[in-house]
Amino acid sequence: MNFPIRPILAAVAAFVCFVGARSAPIQDKFAGVPQALQAFVDHGEISGAVALVADRDRVLHLSAVGVSDLDTGRTMETGDIFWIASMSKPITSVCVGLLVDDGKLGFDDPVEKYLPEFRNQWVVQEATPDRRVLVKATRPITLRDLLTHTSGLGEYQVTDPHWTLANMSMALAREPLRFQPGSRWAYSTAGIDLLGRVVEVVSGMPFADFMQKRLLDPLGMRDTTWWISPEQDQRRAHTYVLNAQSRRLEETTIHYMYGGAVTDRARPPLGGAGLFSTAADLAKFYQMMLHGGESAGRRILRSDTVAEMTRKQTGDLKARPGMPWGLGFCVVEDPEQMEANRTLSPGSFGHGGAFGTQSWTDPTRGLIYIMMIERDKIPNTPDDSAMRRAYQKAVETALAP
Repeated sequence: MNFPIRPILAAVAAFVCFVGARSAPIQDKFAGVPQALQAFVDHGEISGAVALVADRDRVLHLSAVGVSDLDTGRTMETGDIFWIASMSKPITSVCVGLLVDDGKLGFDDPVEKYLPEFRNQWVVQEATPDRRVLVKATRPITLRDLLTHTSGLGEYQVTDPHWTLANMSMALAREPLRFQPGSRWAYSTAGIDLLGRVVEVVSGMPFADFMQKRLLDPLGMRDTTWWISPEQDQRRAHTYVLNAQSRRLEETTIHYMYGGAVTDRARPPLGGAGLFSTAADLAKFYQMMLHGGESAGRRILRSDTVAEMTRKQTGDLKARPGMPWGLGFCVVEDPEQMEANRTLSPGSFGHGGAFGTQSWTDPTRGLIYIMMIERDKIPNTPDDSAMRRAYQKAVETALAP
């Protein structure tokens, strides 16, 4: 049977035009996001950035601007690896949640049950330059206290980048608490580091191995690591600080490495701020959380554990403006109290990092927001940086009807 060729070709052309008309706006829709971040590159505020927007099942936008290394001029790529600093905390906390699901520990268990060095703790009642008055703690600190930053633990002075988690636990246990457990909120990165030690004691395997086996591998987070490999170091976003006098970016060290190299596998896996990752890997983690603990049809975390970890846990205790704490996650309760949060729904959760990286999930809208930069000493706070405000505003503009 003979078919007229010209009408068929016309129909095909019309179909291609239709598909192009449908796909082009989707591509152009988020054009304002990299443009907003490029402005900060052009003004010398950051070297570069990676931006991602996702929903429960797919990445809606992924872009990169600027350079990852000012010395070489290497162009920033969407797969570049960033030190995510305190964005490590939710990932570490989920490892605790996995052991809760296993029935091996409970959120309200006392820390001393697993780490006996924390028995019989003391609390600073009064402190002056000349003396400290100590009183007994009214109760033991719990895992929930560590997860919500209400334990009273402070930070430690690390003198050796090769301390083990056990070494750090012992050093931390020797220091008195800053306040009675549960009576105040005070951020403690060391307290989240301590959770890594609890995980390895309870699981019977090194903390890094537990996270790899139970979380990173199942989620396909192939570029999330405590220790950068030589290959990964070639696509690492370098860290910078703005010189106040010259107004130029200068490379700076990651102080949380305590003098160790990013490639040094002898450093301990510090759950409070030690991870490196990519925007795409973090999207996989938060998509799992949006799916109530499932990923690609595989159960990672129980849905009620997800709900418990991402709800407000700190009652009337003051934390950050409009942002109380869940279990390892910061929760947005009143978006109006921080400008960068105003496009988020109440109940959104996530965490920021010291050098400006940001990851936030809005379960009401089913959206994930990830912005990756490496800039120390950002004015205001990293959570409310000018870069994050611009990113959130550009995303909101793109999503508008």
